[in-house]
Amino acid sequence: MKKSKKKEGLSRLFEIAGQKKGLLVLAGLLSAGSAVCMLVPYWAVYEILKELLTHGGNPAASDGAGMIRWGWIAFGGLVGGLVLLYAALMSSHVAAFRILYGLRVRLSEHIGRLPLGYLNSTSTGAIKKTMDQNIEKIEGFIAHAIPDLVNVVATVVVMLVIFFSLDVWLTVICLAVVAISLFLQFSNFMGKRARAFMAIYYDAQEKMSASAVQYVRGMPVVKIFGQSVRSFRQFNAEIQAYKTFALKCCDTYQNGMIAFTVLLNSLVTFILPMGILLLQANPQSLSLAVVWLFFIIMGPGMASPVYKLTFLGGNTRDINEGVSRIDRILEKKPVPEPEYPQVPAAYDVEFCHVSFSYENTEQGTRTEALRDVSFVAPQGEITALVGPSGSGKSTAANLIPRFWDVEQGEILIGGVNIRQIATAKLMGMVSFVFQDTFLFYDTLYENIAVGSPDATKEEVVAAAKAAQCHGFIERLPQGYETRIGDKGVFLSGGEAQRICVARAILKNAPILVLDEATAFADPENEYKMQIALQSLIKGKTVIVIAHRLSSVVSASQIVVMKEGRIVQCGRHEVLSVADGTYKKMWDAYTSACHWTLNKKIKEKNRI
Repeated sequence: MKKSKKKEGLSRLFEIAGQKKGLLVLAGLLSAGSAVCMLVPYWAVYEILKELLTHGGNPAASDGAGMIRWGWIAFGGLVGGLVLLYAALMSSHVAAFRILYGLRVRLSEHIGRLPLGYLNSTSTGAIKKTMDQNIEKIEGFIAHAIPDLVNVVATVVVMLVIFFSLDVWLTVICLAVVAISLFLQFSNFMGKRARAFMAIYYDAQEKMSASAVQYVRGMPVVKIFGQSVRSFRQFNAEIQAYKTFALKCCDTYQNGMIAFTVLLNSLVTFILPMGILLLQANPQSLSLAVVWLFFIIMGPGMASPVYKLTFLGGNTRDINEGVSRIDRILEKKPVPEPEYPQVPAAYDVEFCHVSFSYENTEQGTRTEALRDVSFVAPQGEITALVGPSGSGKSTAANLIPRFWDVEQGEILIGGVNIRQIATAKLMGMVSFVFQDTFLFYDTLYENIAVGSPDATKEEVVAAAKAAQCHGFIERLPQGYETRIGDKGVFLSGGEAQRICVARAILKNAPILVLDEATAFADPENEYKMQIALQSLIKGKTVIVIAHRLSSVVSASQIVVMKEGRIVQCGRHEVLSVADGTYKKMWDAYTSACHWTLNKKIKEKNRI
């Protein structure tokens, strides 16, 4: 079967808009009706002019009642046009907001199904811009551009019918001027160079947005070292690049835009001499004089729909680039679901000859993270992953819930390959307490309830108590209804981690991964965290990632990793006395426990 060609440009935009075809067809019909009604006052002016010129020698003989009637017809046409335009815009806006809602939900759900590798290789600013600005521009196209396009086409068609019915030569002059103007504008803005400029424009905006996010996040560092925005080199470079592009764009389009504007606004300049020539050929024709006056009045009115048309053309090109970036995300393949999902009967976790590399498709690079890793984390026991920074501990943990898929080997839960477990089911089996805590800008209650959205209030409070955070929550202004970040309410690192532990307790998943869960805790909070974790790990398969070796001395087994490989495995009592990586780490850790700043200074002074 021949593969259908992917739609681009206007056809793709109309495909998106076609999701609410009925409302958009209604909007188009109403807009066309509005365009016709808006031209009624011009025709009324023509009829009144004809009546006045016909009885120019004897104004008293003019049909006063008829002219008043045409005045009311003009007023009725104007009111009818405005009412129909309002109804058209209402229909198109309803369609636009429904399409935007569906598109944002679809995009969000799709991103949620993508492997974390995609999110790691794509800047937050670029994704934010796509979901925010690019989708908003589609709303503008559907809500305004489609009705405007129909309105412009209807206006131009009706005006040309009127013009040709009155005088062919004057109409040809108007058409020639408009055609030359459009040719100048479209050759200026719709060629290959313009498309290349638009791609550069979006790239520059995405890079600047990503750098802005990074700059704001790094503000404490910028301030503490007394640096200005210029010292933040990447952000400054992106701003300068955007400025350079914008100036180049203006210089490139300047002459063509000036020529287009001057020519289109000079319609009367061409209508006047043509009318004079026609009148010289037939000086006694009163009807020709009326038509000439009508063209002088109405001819410049053609400029307005042409301006709209060219604006729509430029805006459509802009929107098309945004749509292509949305499609680029939707084309990314999500984590594949099994055709026949299986459900494990047990919850031990087994790595069988697992290898994995981080891949950056844009830069064409691969970084090996794990190489032939094999171990078993028994159900109901604690397995600790330790090793130097960059040894692959967190990577191994992130592979369990399929944040990425392994390249070689397999990971089993209860003897079932995780690829054969439905993603939703797999996510329900695993709880994570990350080193880098993340709290939503929402109430503390909702932040804990993330662990189990269907939980009752009593269950949420019970989880908070088990996580040793009920006390400090009750001391906050609105208790559990206190919003994080609202009115200056923020939590310490230890408090935020206990909220994350409360989530995990509420979720009550059979497999638990603790990634440096006490990293930000002071001694008092660490003690409370240890109590909370004791409530959390009962009867579960626990995998602990730790740099602080004292927290894993009681683990059932310790898996020691180095440069993506397992170099040792056993209990603390054995590993701490056997030559190897773990003994070196333990000796360094115990030595660091006795290290003091004063001691080091005295030793330096003695030297």
